[in-house]
Amino acid sequence: MSMSEGEHSKEIPESIFADDDGTADAHLAQSLIRHSHGHAHLTEVVDALAYARVLIPVVAKGEQRFVGSHGLEQDAVASTGVVAVQMPDGRAALPVFTDVEAMKQWNAHARPIPAEGPRAALAAVAEGWSSLVLNPGMETILVPRPAVWALGQGEPWRPAVDDGTVHEDIATAVTEAVSVDEALVRVSVRPGDGAEIAVVLALVPGLTRPEVDAVLERVQRELAQSDVIAQRVDSLEVKLTQA
Repeated sequence: MSMSEGEHSKEIPESIFADDDGTADAHLAQSLIRHSHGHAHLTEVVDALAYARVLIPVVAKGEQRFVGSHGLEQDAVASTGVVAVQMPDGRAALPVFTDVEAMKQWNAHARPIPAEGPRAALAAVAEGWSSLVLNPGMETILVPRPAVWALGQGEPWRPAVDDGTVHEDIATAVTEAVSVDEALVRVSVRPGDGAEIAVVLALVPGLTRPEVDAVLERVQRELAQSDVIAQRVDSLEVKLTQA
């Protein structure tokens, strides 16, 4: 897995952090402790990020370090600049840190660029990177794409799945987006196994493989046209069952 160079570090202002001592934002640090002990949902961490200063690492050419947690790793960097960690699924994420010590543990030679949480989110979005990774190599909290978008827009993040239940507006968006016909009898939604949500398609018995493939292609096109799904759902999978 590799890291890619960014071009937007110059857009992140440093002057407002002239008196920054490099320690973690107290509210963000408390939310991370609560989250690590199972006493806080990821939404609390994201809410804290909306008002916290974080550190974005700039890594020089040739630096290499294995991060090791959650399947994340860092390879050689092409040149000095903001970098992205590749996620296990191949998507890129911007690493951010709560404090200088956390960054030094990740890479002792990385230079910290301070930025507000929303500014870091905007930097990731500008690069086309899907998420943020908070303190990689330590607690390694993954902030998913919809949360990053919400942070960058200054809006609260509403996860698609909460306490094991798919939010009603997400379920409604799926059922409104996907049309039923003589082959597809019913559409339902549940938390996913390998993805955030699973879209369950109840098909009539006896369909041929080409007929099933045609249904799947149509459903995928319809789901891709939903703004709600695009903005609120990080990942989805399609499951098949018989009606």
